Amino acid sequence: MDLFSNINKYIDHSNLKPYATFEDIEILCKEAVQYRFHAVCVNPFYVRYARTLLKGSDIKVCCVVGFPLGANSPKTKLVEASTAVNDGADELDIVWNIGAFKSSDYDFVENELKTIISYTQNVVHKVIVETAYLTPEEKEIAVKLVMNTGAEFIKTSTGFAPEGAKIEDIRLWKKIAGDKIKIKAAGGIRDFDTAVEMIKAGADRIGTSHGVEIVKGR
Repeated sequence: MDLFSNINKYIDHSNLKPYATFEDIEILCKEAVQYRFHAVCVNPFYVRYARTLLKGSDIKVCCVVGFPLGANSPKTKLVEASTAVNDGADELDIVWNIGAFKSSDYDFVENELKTIISYTQNVVHKVIVETAYLTPEEKEIAVKLVMNTGAEFIKTSTGFAPEGAKIEDIRLWKKIAGDKIKIKAAGGIRDFDTAVEMIKAGADRIGTSHGVEIVKGR
């Protein structure tokens, strides 16, 4: 795919701000249609509204789960994920339990994700691991763990942490995983050149609230 002319198809156009209004989501969806982004990414409250606004288009609706901390109970996350799918979500960006992972409770993290994925089949699952809080060694463990869950993507960041996507993390995961799992780079990607760098490093999707600026900057 030619990046210059098709970078829009890599973009999950996002508005996950806590103060986002119905008007903001309407603007988000209109921009997604105008620029033909891959998806819009919204909080659970707006999934049904976004689905209605995008009716008749091929733009996907992506919903975050356990956002932005990942510290909800497994049952809460499962209900949230299932509700999002019932409301019309095509893709789920799931924040894993960061604290459990940092506590080396890998079985808990993996089982929680496997349960959510098993109950929400036929949608795309992206696991947000929040790289800003991980050591280099933990980043290696993270990609291997996420591959075990059956998720289609590993995602760098929520955009709420001190740091977002880094080129070296994308390259690391691509080296370890190859084509066994896709990578979504998110957090701090605001211009065309940065988005292209991420894709060339191995990212298959870009999560950003600056999709319009990226496309206009090509």
